[in-house]
Amino acid sequence: MSKITAAITGVGGYLPEYVLSNQILETMVDTNDEWITTRTGIKERRILKEEGKGSSFLAIKAAEDLINKTGVDPKDIDLVIVSTATPDMKAASTAAYTATQIGAVNAFSYDLEAACSSFLFGMSTAAAYIESGRYKKVLLIGADKNSSMINYKDRATCIIFGDGAGAVLFEPNDEGLGLQDELLRSNGEGREFLHAQYGGSSYPMTQEAFDEDKHFVFQDGKTVFKNAVFNMADVAERILKRNNLTNNDIAWLAAHQANKRIIDATANRINLEEEKVMMNIQKYGNTTSATLPLLLYDYESQLKKGDNIIFAAFGGGFTWGSIYFKWAYNSN
Repeated sequence: MSKITAAITGVGGYLPEYVLSNQILETMVDTNDEWITTRTGIKERRILKEEGKGSSFLAIKAAEDLINKTGVDPKDIDLVIVSTATPDMKAASTAAYTATQIGAVNAFSYDLEAACSSFLFGMSTAAAYIESGRYKKVLLIGADKNSSMINYKDRATCIIFGDGAGAVLFEPNDEGLGLQDELLRSNGEGREFLHAQYGGSSYPMTQEAFDEDKHFVFQDGKTVFKNAVFNMADVAERILKRNNLTNNDIAWLAAHQANKRIIDATANRINLEEEKVMMNIQKYGNTTSATLPLLLYDYESQLKKGDNIIFAAFGGGFTWGSIYFKWAYNSN
Protein backbone atom coordinates (compact mmCIF):
# COMPACT_ATOMS: atom_id res chain seq x y z
CA MET A 1 0.00 0.00 0.00
CA SER A 2 1.44 3.36 -1.04
CA LYS A 3 2.08 6.03 1.56
CA ILE A 4 -0.61 8.70 1.86
CA THR A 5 0.69 12.17 1.12
CA ALA A 6 -1.12 15.45 1.73
CA ALA A 7 -1.74 17.53 -1.38
CA ILE A 8 -3.38 20.89 -1.99
CA THR A 9 -6.40 20.39 -4.27
CA GLY A 10 -7.89 23.89 -4.29
CA VAL A 11 -7.07 27.51 -3.58
CA GLY A 12 -9.17 30.58 -2.71
CA GLY A 13 -8.45 34.16 -1.73
CA TYR A 14 -9.91 37.48 -0.72
CA LEU A 15 -8.60 41.04 -0.62
CA PRO A 16 -10.54 44.02 0.77
CA GLU A 17 -11.61 46.66 -1.75
CA TYR A 18 -9.89 49.68 -0.17
CA VAL A 19 -6.41 50.30 -1.57
CA LEU A 20 -3.95 52.17 0.67
CA SER A 21 -1.31 53.39 -1.76
CA ASN A 22 2.09 54.88 -0.99
CA GLN A 23 0.75 58.20 -2.24
CA ILE A 24 -2.02 58.14 0.37
CA LEU A 25 0.48 57.23 3.08
CA GLU A 26 2.51 60.30 2.12
CA THR A 27 -0.42 62.40 3.40
CA MET A 28 -0.55 60.48 6.71
CA VAL A 29 3.08 60.13 7.85
CA ASP A 30 6.51 61.50 6.98
CA THR A 31 7.38 59.15 4.12
CA ASN A 32 7.31 58.97 0.33
CA ASP A 33 6.77 56.46 -2.44
CA GLU A 34 10.44 56.21 -3.42
CA TRP A 35 11.55 55.55 0.17
CA ILE A 36 8.93 52.83 0.71
CA THR A 37 9.48 51.15 -2.67
CA THR A 38 13.27 51.14 -2.38
CA ARG A 39 13.29 49.61 1.11
CA THR A 40 10.34 47.23 0.94
CA GLY A 41 9.15 46.78 -2.65
CA ILE A 42 5.61 47.71 -1.57
CA LYS A 43 3.45 50.03 -3.69
CA GLU A 44 0.04 49.49 -2.09
CA ARG A 45 -1.81 47.35 0.41
CA ARG A 46 -5.47 46.43 1.02
CA ILE A 47 -7.31 47.54 4.17
CA LEU A 48 -10.56 46.18 5.64
CA LYS A 49 -12.30 49.34 6.78
CA GLU A 50 -15.83 48.15 7.60
CA GLU A 51 -16.58 48.50 11.32
CA GLY A 52 -17.05 45.27 13.26
CA LYS A 53 -15.48 43.05 10.60
CA GLY A 54 -12.33 41.18 11.54
CA SER A 55 -10.11 38.35 10.39
CA SER A 56 -13.06 35.92 10.30
CA PHE A 57 -14.71 38.06 7.62
CA LEU A 58 -11.59 37.75 5.47
CA ALA A 59 -11.29 34.02 6.22
CA ILE A 60 -14.94 33.36 5.35
CA LYS A 61 -14.63 35.20 2.04
CA ALA A 62 -11.47 33.27 1.07
CA ALA A 63 -13.08 29.96 2.06
CA GLU A 64 -16.22 30.75 0.08
CA ASP A 65 -14.08 31.54 -2.96
CA LEU A 66 -12.38 28.14 -2.65
CA ILE A 67 -15.71 26.36 -2.18
CA ASN A 68 -17.19 28.06 -5.25
CA LYS A 69 -14.15 27.21 -7.39
CA THR A 70 -13.74 23.58 -6.32
CA GLY A 71 -17.35 22.61 -5.70
CA VAL A 72 -16.41 20.93 -2.40
CA ASP A 73 -19.36 20.37 -0.05
CA PRO A 74 -18.61 22.23 3.21
CA LYS A 75 -20.30 19.39 5.12
CA ASP A 76 -17.53 17.06 3.93
CA ILE A 77 -14.77 19.17 5.49
CA ASP A 78 -13.29 17.44 8.55
CA LEU A 79 -11.20 20.24 10.00
CA VAL A 80 -10.87 24.01 9.62
CA ILE A 81 -7.64 25.66 10.76
CA VAL A 82 -7.39 29.45 10.72
CA SER A 83 -3.80 30.64 10.87
CA THR A 84 -3.91 34.19 12.21
CA ALA A 85 -2.05 36.68 14.38
CA THR A 86 -5.18 38.85 14.65
CA PRO A 87 -8.08 36.70 15.92
CA ASP A 88 -11.49 38.34 16.12
CA MET A 89 -11.61 38.11 19.90
CA LYS A 90 -9.75 36.66 22.87
CA ALA A 91 -11.03 33.28 24.09
CA ALA A 92 -13.57 32.83 21.27
CA SER A 93 -12.16 30.80 18.37
CA THR A 94 -12.03 32.61 15.03
CA ALA A 95 -11.82 29.24 13.25
CA ALA A 96 -14.95 27.90 14.94
CA TYR A 97 -16.95 30.92 13.82
CA THR A 98 -15.50 30.72 10.32
CA ALA A 99 -16.36 27.01 10.00
CA THR A 100 -19.95 27.59 11.10
CA GLN A 101 -20.43 30.52 8.74
CA ILE A 102 -19.26 28.58 5.69
CA GLY A 103 -21.43 25.57 6.52
CA ALA A 104 -18.63 23.23 7.65
CA VAL A 105 -20.95 21.90 10.34
CA ASN A 106 -19.21 18.53 10.67
CA ALA A 107 -15.71 19.96 11.11
CA PHE A 108 -13.79 20.66 14.27
CA SER A 109 -11.73 23.82 14.16
CA TYR A 110 -9.11 25.90 15.90
CA ASP A 111 -6.79 28.88 15.50
CA LEU A 112 -3.05 28.53 14.93
CA GLU A 113 -0.74 31.45 15.76
CA ALA A 114 2.96 31.70 14.94
CA ALA A 115 3.04 35.28 13.60
CA CYS A 116 4.11 35.42 9.94
CA SER A 117 4.97 31.70 9.99
CA SER A 118 1.40 30.75 10.97
CA PHE A 119 0.34 29.46 7.55
CA LEU A 120 3.62 27.60 6.99
CA PHE A 121 3.25 25.83 10.34
CA GLY A 122 -0.42 25.27 9.47
CA MET A 123 0.65 23.43 6.29
CA SER A 124 2.64 21.00 8.42
CA THR A 125 -0.31 20.54 10.79
CA ALA A 126 -2.89 20.06 8.04
CA ALA A 127 -0.64 17.57 6.25
CA ALA A 128 -0.14 15.53 9.41
CA TYR A 129 -3.90 15.14 9.87
CA ILE A 130 -4.26 13.95 6.28
CA GLU A 131 -1.26 11.60 6.48
CA SER A 132 -2.73 10.00 9.61
CA GLY A 133 -5.48 8.57 7.41
CA ARG A 134 -8.20 9.71 9.80
CA TYR A 135 -9.19 12.86 7.90
CA LYS A 136 -9.89 13.41 4.21
CA LYS A 137 -10.47 17.14 3.84
CA VAL A 138 -8.67 19.81 5.84
CA LEU A 139 -9.31 23.48 5.09
CA LEU A 140 -6.35 25.69 6.00
CA ILE A 141 -6.92 29.45 5.95
CA GLY A 142 -4.41 32.24 6.49
CA ALA A 143 -6.19 35.46 7.44
CA ASP A 144 -5.06 38.67 9.10
CA LYS A 145 -6.55 42.08 9.63
CA ASN A 146 -3.22 43.69 10.41
CA SER A 147 -4.71 47.18 10.25
CA SER A 148 -6.35 46.40 13.61
CA MET A 149 -2.99 46.55 15.36
CA ILE A 150 -1.14 49.13 13.28
CA ASN A 151 -0.44 52.70 14.40
CA TYR A 152 -0.82 54.84 11.28
CA LYS A 153 1.39 57.48 12.89
CA ASP A 154 4.32 55.05 13.03
CA ARG A 155 6.02 55.09 9.63
CA ALA A 156 8.21 52.12 10.57
CA THR A 157 5.23 49.74 10.58
CA CYS A 158 2.27 51.36 8.81
CA ILE A 159 3.99 51.19 5.41
CA ILE A 160 4.48 47.42 5.65
CA PHE A 161 1.24 45.70 6.58
CA GLY A 162 -2.01 45.01 4.77
CA ASP A 163 -5.15 42.90 5.25
CA GLY A 164 -6.16 39.79 3.35
CA ALA A 165 -6.84 36.05 3.41
CA GLY A 166 -6.06 32.93 1.43
CA ALA A 167 -7.37 29.38 1.76
CA VAL A 168 -6.23 25.94 0.60
CA LEU A 169 -7.83 22.51 0.77
CA PHE A 170 -5.66 19.54 1.74
CA GLU A 171 -6.68 16.04 0.63
CA PRO A 172 -4.99 12.61 0.47
CA ASN A 173 -2.86 11.84 -2.58
CA ASP A 174 -1.63 8.43 -3.76
CA GLU A 175 0.81 9.74 -6.41
CA GLY A 176 3.41 11.00 -3.97
CA LEU A 177 2.43 14.65 -4.52
CA GLY A 178 1.98 17.30 -1.85
CA LEU A 179 4.15 17.91 1.20
CA GLN A 180 7.54 16.21 0.87
CA ASP A 181 9.69 17.61 3.66
CA GLU A 182 9.76 20.40 6.22
CA LEU A 183 12.25 22.26 8.37
CA LEU A 184 10.52 24.37 11.03
CA ARG A 185 12.18 26.39 13.77
CA SER A 186 11.54 28.92 16.56
CA ASN A 187 13.50 30.99 19.09
CA GLY A 188 11.57 32.75 21.84
CA GLU A 189 14.40 35.18 22.54
CA GLY A 190 13.27 37.11 19.47
CA ARG A 191 9.87 38.17 20.76
CA GLU A 192 11.12 41.45 22.19
CA PHE A 193 11.94 42.69 18.68
CA LEU A 194 8.49 42.27 17.09
CA HIS A 195 5.28 42.25 19.11
CA ALA A 196 2.07 43.95 20.16
CA GLN A 197 2.83 43.94 23.86
CA TYR A 198 -0.35 45.11 25.56
CA GLY A 199 -3.67 43.28 25.41
CA GLY A 200 -2.30 39.82 26.19
CA SER A 201 -2.19 38.03 29.55
CA SER A 202 1.25 39.31 30.57
CA TYR A 203 0.29 42.92 29.97
CA PRO A 204 -3.50 43.35 30.12
CA MET A 205 -4.81 46.51 28.51
CA THR A 206 -4.94 49.58 30.73
CA GLN A 207 -6.09 53.09 29.99
CA GLU A 208 -2.52 54.34 30.39
CA ALA A 209 -1.15 51.76 27.94
CA PHE A 210 -3.91 52.57 25.47
CA ASP A 211 -3.21 56.31 25.70
CA GLU A 212 0.47 55.61 25.04
CA ASP A 213 -0.32 53.45 21.95
CA LYS A 214 1.27 50.37 23.50
CA HIS A 215 -1.36 48.06 22.00
CA PHE A 216 0.02 48.65 18.52
CA VAL A 217 2.73 46.61 16.82
CA PHE A 218 6.32 47.45 17.67
CA GLN A 219 9.16 46.34 15.41
CA ASP A 220 12.91 46.70 15.74
CA GLY A 221 13.31 46.78 11.99
CA LYS A 222 17.07 46.24 11.72
CA THR A 223 17.13 43.24 14.04
CA VAL A 224 14.10 41.60 12.45
CA PHE A 225 15.47 42.21 8.95
CA LYS A 226 18.86 40.70 9.79
CA ASN A 227 17.34 37.59 11.37
CA ALA A 228 14.79 37.17 8.58
CA VAL A 229 17.41 37.40 5.84
CA PHE A 230 19.69 34.84 7.48
CA ASN A 231 17.14 32.34 8.79
CA MET A 232 14.72 32.23 5.87
CA ALA A 233 17.53 31.80 3.36
CA ASP A 234 19.27 29.27 5.59
CA VAL A 235 16.31 26.87 5.93
CA ALA A 236 15.49 27.14 2.23
CA GLU A 237 19.06 26.18 1.34
CA ARG A 238 19.13 23.38 3.91
CA ILE A 239 15.91 21.77 2.70
CA LEU A 240 17.23 21.73 -0.87
CA LYS A 241 20.46 20.06 0.23
CA ARG A 242 18.61 17.55 2.41
CA ASN A 243 16.51 16.47 -0.56
CA ASN A 244 19.37 16.55 -3.11
CA LEU A 245 17.68 19.31 -5.08
CA THR A 246 19.35 21.96 -7.21
CA ASN A 247 17.94 25.24 -8.47
CA ASN A 248 17.12 23.46 -11.74
CA ASP A 249 14.76 21.12 -9.88
CA ILE A 250 12.74 23.99 -8.40
CA ALA A 251 9.81 25.47 -10.31
CA TRP A 252 8.88 28.13 -7.75
CA LEU A 253 9.93 29.85 -4.55
CA ALA A 254 6.92 30.91 -2.45
CA ALA A 255 8.48 33.10 0.21
CA HIS A 256 6.72 35.12 2.89
CA GLN A 257 6.05 38.59 1.50
CA ALA A 258 7.53 40.79 4.24
CA ASN A 259 10.17 42.70 2.31
CA LYS A 260 11.38 42.34 -1.26
CA ARG A 261 15.01 42.45 -0.14
CA ILE A 262 14.45 39.45 2.14
CA ILE A 263 12.74 37.53 -0.66
CA ASP A 264 15.59 38.38 -3.05
CA ALA A 265 18.17 37.26 -0.48
CA THR A 266 16.45 33.89 -0.12
CA ALA A 267 16.25 33.42 -3.89
CA ASN A 268 19.91 34.36 -4.28
CA ARG A 269 20.96 31.91 -1.56
CA ILE A 270 19.48 29.01 -3.56
CA ASN A 271 20.57 30.48 -6.94
CA LEU A 272 17.01 30.77 -8.20
CA GLU A 273 16.17 32.87 -11.24
CA GLU A 274 13.88 35.86 -10.77
CA GLU A 275 11.17 34.38 -13.01
CA LYS A 276 10.80 31.45 -10.57
CA VAL A 277 10.14 33.70 -7.57
CA MET A 278 6.49 34.31 -6.70
CA MET A 279 5.98 37.97 -5.85
CA ASN A 280 2.92 40.07 -5.00
CA ILE A 281 4.26 42.19 -2.15
CA GLN A 282 3.98 45.26 -4.38
CA LYS A 283 0.17 44.87 -4.44
CA TYR A 284 -0.66 43.66 -0.93
CA GLY A 285 2.24 44.43 1.40
CA ASN A 286 2.79 42.03 4.29
CA THR A 287 -0.51 40.26 5.02
CA THR A 288 1.18 38.08 7.68
CA SER A 289 -0.59 34.69 7.71
CA ALA A 290 -2.12 35.32 4.29
CA THR A 291 1.01 35.92 2.20
CA LEU A 292 1.72 32.30 1.24
CA PRO A 293 -1.84 31.30 0.26
CA LEU A 294 -2.29 34.60 -1.59
CA LEU A 295 0.81 33.75 -3.64
CA LEU A 296 -0.85 30.46 -4.59
CA TYR A 297 -4.07 32.36 -5.30
CA ASP A 298 -2.30 34.74 -7.69
CA TYR A 299 -0.07 32.12 -9.36
CA GLU A 300 -2.47 29.15 -9.42
CA SER A 301 -3.02 29.39 -13.18
CA GLN A 302 0.76 29.07 -13.75
CA LEU A 303 1.27 26.04 -11.53
CA LYS A 304 1.61 22.61 -13.12
CA LYS A 305 1.16 19.14 -11.71
CA GLY A 306 4.48 17.92 -10.31
CA ASP A 307 6.00 21.39 -9.88
CA ASN A 308 8.49 21.54 -7.02
CA ILE A 309 7.75 24.51 -4.77
CA ILE A 310 9.89 25.74 -1.89
CA PHE A 311 7.89 27.59 0.76
CA ALA A 312 9.73 29.78 3.27
CA ALA A 313 8.64 32.15 6.02
CA PHE A 314 9.91 34.13 8.99
CA GLY A 315 7.84 35.71 11.73
CA GLY A 316 7.78 37.31 15.17
CA GLY A 317 8.58 35.15 18.13
CA PHE A 318 10.92 34.34 16.31
CA THR A 319 9.44 31.61 14.09
CA TRP A 320 10.67 30.44 10.71
CA GLY A 321 10.89 27.48 8.38
CA SER A 322 10.77 25.98 4.91
CA ILE A 323 8.63 23.31 3.24
CA TYR A 324 9.35 21.30 0.10
CA PHE A 325 6.09 20.70 -1.76
CA LYS A 326 5.00 19.01 -5.02
CA TRP A 327 1.99 20.62 -6.72
CA ALA A 328 -0.85 18.20 -7.43
CA TYR A 329 -2.93 19.58 -10.30
CA ASN A 330 -3.08 21.67 -13.46
CA SER A 331 -5.41 24.64 -13.24
CA ASN A 332 -6.11 24.94 -16.95
